[in-house]
Amino acid sequence: MVVNLYGFVGSTYTKRAAITLHEKQVPFIFHPIDYTKKEHKLPEHTAKHPFGQVPVLEDDGITVYESRAIARFIALKYSDQGLPLIPPISDLAKTAAFETAMQVENQQFDVWAARIVVEKLIKRLFNPDYEQNTALVDEAITTLNAKLDVFEKLLSEQAYLAGDEITLPDLNIIPLGVKLQEALGVDILENSHRPSVTKWWQRLTARPSWIAVQDGVKTVEKY
Repeated sequence: MVVNLYGFVGSTYTKRAAITLHEKQVPFIFHPIDYTKKEHKLPEHTAKHPFGQVPVLEDDGITVYESRAIARFIALKYSDQGLPLIPPISDLAKTAAFETAMQVENQQFDVWAARIVVEKLIKRLFNPDYEQNTALVDEAITTLNAKLDVFEKLLSEQAYLAGDEITLPDLNIIPLGVKLQEALGVDILENSHRPSVTKWWQRLTARPSWIAVQDGVKTVEKY
C-alpha cells in the first residue's frame, strides 16, 4: 500500500511528519499543497483534514492529520523498522518518561518558539506590511531562554529528552528549532552557556532524516 503525505513543502509541521517517515525508512509519495493558492481550503483537501491545514497522511486506508499524531502513528505502525522512537508500553518507567517528554516538547518549547516564528516570519509572509509585535516577541524570547535553562539541566543528566535514547519529542523539535534560528538570526539552541543543549541540538540536526527534508519534503520511492 502506498503511503501518501500531503503538505506544504516548507512547513515545519510537514517536515516533522516526513522526518519520522525517514527515521522509520517508510517510502512515501509527497503531494505538495500550495498555501498561496489556498489549496488547503479546497474541498478535496478539507475532506482529508477538516480544519484545512497540513500535514495529512494516508496509509492503508487510514487517514491521520496533525503532525504529532502522524509521527506517533508512523512510529507505532512501523515499529519493527528503524529506531523504536516510542518505548514499549510494557516498560512503564520509559513510557512515563516518553509521555512527559512529549508534553515538554509541546508546552515548554513549541508554544514559545512558535510565537516567535509566527510573529517574525509567518505573518510577514502573508502580509509584507505587517508590523511586528515586539513586546510579544521579547516576552517569548525571555520565556524560551528560561525554559532552555531547564532543558540544560535535564540534558546534562541524559542524552535526550526522554532518557538516553532518541524518541519522537526530540525529532519533533528539529523543524521549528531551525525555523526559530531563521526568525532570530541566531541559533538560540547553540549557546556556550548551555553546552548540553548545544550538543543535543547538534546531534539532532546532523541526523540523515533531517538532512533529507531540511530543504523541502520530497517523494521517497524506496530505501
